[in-house]
Amino acid sequence: MFIDIHVHTRMFEGPRQQGEFASYFATPQELKDKLGPLGVRAVVALPIVSPEHMWVHQSTEEYLWAAEQYPGFIIPFMNIDPRMNTNTPESNLGRQMEYYRERGCKGLGEVTASLPFDDPFMENLFRHAEANELPMIFHIAPKQGGYYGIVDRLGLPLLEGALRKFPKLKFLGHSQPFWAEISGDLTEEARNTYPTGKVAEGGAIVRLMREYPNLCGDLSAGSGFNAISRDPEFGYAFLEEFGDRLFFGTDVCDPRNETPLPGYLNEAIEKGYISRECYEKIGWRNAEALLGV
Repeated sequence: MFIDIHVHTRMFEGPRQQGEFASYFATPQELKDKLGPLGVRAVVALPIVSPEHMWVHQSTEEYLWAAEQYPGFIIPFMNIDPRMNTNTPESNLGRQMEYYRERGCKGLGEVTASLPFDDPFMENLFRHAEANELPMIFHIAPKQGGYYGIVDRLGLPLLEGALRKFPKLKFLGHSQPFWAEISGDLTEEARNTYPTGKVAEGGAIVRLMREYPNLCGDLSAGSGFNAISRDPEFGYAFLEEFGDRLFFGTDVCDPRNETPLPGYLNEAIEKGYISRECYEKIGWRNAEALLGV
């Protein structure tokens, strides 16, 4: 039974977002109805608090409430924008983190604030998350302005700096500009897309995961699935090599979202493309160890 490391929810149906994205967050019951038949027994629910991401804001309290209503199914994360409180890089974000951790939050994210990894505000968030032993799920953006997510350049040099500076903080990477870096031939134009074809040697993600044990992979959404499925031979080898630090996820926001990863992993184990140990670690054992559930 899978543990899904990445979903979004809300405790009430409206307002249903219209316009460019024409989508909406699923209620907890909609998540259960969609993911339960796929073998998902629990989900990590990630509130959205940064204004770059959603026009309908959320709160960590809403997710704590959802966890109370759906015990054992909803695993809540907290989310804290690095500009909160006094809007300075010296803000004591640890007070909020301690408060939410005591109430059951198991981690931090999805962090989507549009600031570079080395911005003093962002480093203050990392510092307090590391001190509070909170794993962090983050979204990368290709540039500042017009996107949501922590900003980095081609090759992810700023992420590498953060991995080096905060070695005890577990970084769980996500989004197109993160997973597209699995291939060494990535171009600036393709960073925010879903590249196809063979994976070339020299990808930043492979190198960073080999060099920094605090970097983990959130396999959710089209970006994570595309990274491991575009080149099957590479994908299965990647799962085996980094099976200790990869996490099953779907990123279901709208209940109409597609969820290809469960079928992909089930086929991989049935046909012997990956080991049973790898399958179980990615599917649920890594999440159990990381979150203490």
